[in-house]
Amino acid sequence: MKIVFMGTPDFAVPSLDILLENGYDVVGVITSTDKWGGRGNKKLLESDVKKYALEKGLNILQPKNLKNAEFQAELRALEADLQIVVAFRMLPESVWNMPPLGTMNLHGSLLPQYRGAAPIHWAVVNGEKETGVTTFLLQHEIDTGDLLFQAKTDIGENETTGELYNRLKMIGADLMLKSVQEIEKGDYQLQAQDDSKVCHAPKIFHQDCWIDFDKTTLEVHNFIRGMSPFPTAWTLLDDEKLKVFKTEKEIIAHSQTPGTIETDGKRFLKIATKDGYINLLDLQLTKRKRMDIKSFLNGYVVKNDRISKTGA
Repeated sequence: MKIVFMGTPDFAVPSLDILLENGYDVVGVITSTDKWGGRGNKKLLESDVKKYALEKGLNILQPKNLKNAEFQAELRALEADLQIVVAFRMLPESVWNMPPLGTMNLHGSLLPQYRGAAPIHWAVVNGEKETGVTTFLLQHEIDTGDLLFQAKTDIGENETTGELYNRLKMIGADLMLKSVQEIEKGDYQLQAQDDSKVCHAPKIFHQDCWIDFDKTTLEVHNFIRGMSPFPTAWTLLDDEKLKVFKTEKEIIAHSQTPGTIETDGKRFLKIATKDGYINLLDLQLTKRKRMDIKSFLNGYVVKNDRISKTGA
């Protein structure tokens, strides 16, 4: 069976690797175009999938426009039986409908839950106890195709998006292999998604990462771990942007206004919420290194007794 693989970030690499390790003929790898980045935007950056594909000597295509006739002719010439998409971009019908066995997508949620660009982030932010990965066949609307297989996993109460992401990309690779094997044998049944269970996971922008301490302790804690390590929750401490990567929740009755800062200047810095405090454990001020709270307080004196709300 000939396979074309489409993906960009490191989340997709284990899925590509497991296909090669199991002897599948990956005739082409489609990934994003190289971009300038690094300090001063002077370094040409390749996607993680491209780096891996280069190491394995695979045929790589990097189209700017998936509707381009020349690209589609080149893709058609590969004569793939199946296309696989893992963390790529939306495909036009002329591409996803090209191979005889269709195009399969791996999604980082238990569809129809968390359709969209950031399913892992929003599952953590919303305090879900369970999530997983899903394989499905592409249709016209994004993340709406008929389901193939799913694999579930628990979410730890303090687990960050980054930690869950690293687990799901391996769980996803195993599910991807199972799905390809069953498609190859023709031993599978498609299941339509239940639209009554749909919830969405939209793309996250910088302003969406501002921490609202007027919410409950649990909501703030989940929000911070849901944005960690990227794109990272932030607030303003002494009018400087402060990124927060890890916290500890303290649910306790108090009379403080949410956003009030308490610290001994040495070991702890906590911020009042609606029903308790959030202890900051891992943080980073703009233009400074990321550090634990003791190291941070060793070189910084908190000036104000309230978190600024100007970021709202």
